[in-house]
Amino acid sequence: MERIVKIGIIGCGGIANGKHMPALSRIPNAKMVAFCDLIPERAEKARAKYGTPDAKVYVDYKELLKDEEIEVVHVLTPNREHAQITVDALYAGKHVMCEKPMAKTAADARRMYEAAVATGKKLTIGYQHRQKPQSIYAKRYIESGALGEIYYANCYAIRRRGTPNWGVFLDAEAQGGGPIIDIATHSLDLTLYLMNNYEPEMVVGKTHKRLEHPEAGNIWGDNGVSTTPLEEAACAFIRMKNGATIMLETSWALNTSEPIEEGSCTLCGSKEGLQIKNNVLKINKIEFDRQTETKVDTNAGGVAFYSGASSNAIDVEAANWIRSIVEDTDPVVLPKQALVVSEILEAIYESSKTGKPVYFA
Repeated sequence: MERIVKIGIIGCGGIANGKHMPALSRIPNAKMVAFCDLIPERAEKARAKYGTPDAKVYVDYKELLKDEEIEVVHVLTPNREHAQITVDALYAGKHVMCEKPMAKTAADARRMYEAAVATGKKLTIGYQHRQKPQSIYAKRYIESGALGEIYYANCYAIRRRGTPNWGVFLDAEAQGGGPIIDIATHSLDLTLYLMNNYEPEMVVGKTHKRLEHPEAGNIWGDNGVSTTPLEEAACAFIRMKNGATIMLETSWALNTSEPIEEGSCTLCGSKEGLQIKNNVLKINKIEFDRQTETKVDTNAGGVAFYSGASSNAIDVEAANWIRSIVEDTDPVVLPKQALVVSEILEAIYESSKTGKPVYFA
């Protein structure tokens, strides 16, 4: 029997209930022993549903961090709180899973990375799209050398009318941005991961807020959609130091006829290309002087995830994270990688604000 990993949950809102706590509850050796939320009723409800019989409830996360039996902390708060809570948890001797994005700002993300280096504790970020079956297959296919040099890529996260209007999603101070930091972050992370390229040279970006009635047709209604200062859409050009280029497109609300789910990207290599679009993986190449395209069936086995698991990315993410704790291995998402994602996203905002390119050292 694998040893028990005791976990403290900080933030018992939507992402905790919709993703992290259900996934952790399906891992036999992962036990949630503490719950913290500024609204004590939410923490109590989480404890009753997911906690051990003696699980504790806190309002102050610093009190939770004093509990020496807690080995792992999940930081599931608004973006502005990610950095300080994560840094405090790392220095308290805890391993940390922080929900995406890494932080509200690139400077805060760097603080988190430096704290992980200084303490030697594990830090990972909740980019679960890497752990979908099509992403796992694509990564292995690329590592085989089949695509050759990847020099051109597109990443997308485009909603036609899908602006989230609950919690603090529309609070610019709490979140730090709109679809760029909310959903494009997933697509950019996956693209950089598949390319294995984390050296940006220059970013040019532009945000847009131009719709006359962004609340019209929104799948979750208005509730602030029409008055939020956050961007509705954005695009960017990213040039990497090795000459590779990435085009990024994202929106919460856009007059387009083709929505594209987050975690979608196209990679073009010197030999072949591939596309993950709306959870479908296709590989394109030239065979016998003919253009061919192959749709890969990732629902029929063939890719090992972890023993006894489904191919649900949320379950895979949680299981691989706990396994990295038990076996003392690197998590799938490394903090240095997530830091680069945050730096590029911030550069898009900065470029849009100044009208100038942002260059990296």
